[in-house]
Amino acid sequence: MPITESMSLLWLGYAVLSLVVLVTGYLGLAFLPRGLRLPITWLVAGVMWMPARFRLPLIEEGDVYTGFAPAVVVAAVAFLERNAEALAPALTLTALGAALGVVVGLLLWWRGRHRVAPARRQAREEEDDAASVERRREPMIGPG
Repeated sequence: MPITESMSLLWLGYAVLSLVVLVTGYLGLAFLPRGLRLPITWLVAGVMWMPARFRLPLIEEGDVYTGFAPAVVVAAVAFLERNAEALAPALTLTALGAALGVVVGLLLWWRGRHRVAPARRQAREEEDDAASVERRREPMIGPG
């Protein structure tokens, strides 16, 4: 089988392109605080990476091809084909992927928030100590 017809190569290409979309989207949302940026980015990741099973009828009577594809793609194709029985599970999986993505984004934000806070607190305490030392200096009269 030629490498251009490989399903694993197709999935690898999709993974690379989705990572490019996620990184550029995260950087594009730099004007938002991190607490909003991470859940939004992971929401998009959940939508793009949630897999769904699909069935595709083949030319020969009764034969079908079954495989996996991103749920959002399966939902879009089912919508365009007006296939309600394929659309409902694909939309459910897409919504589930979005919800899981938001949860992961909030957990990452919450975990990172607690790591940054002690460093800021320590820097603030060091600044306060340095300021108090400078304030306590008393003038000296005569040679020091």
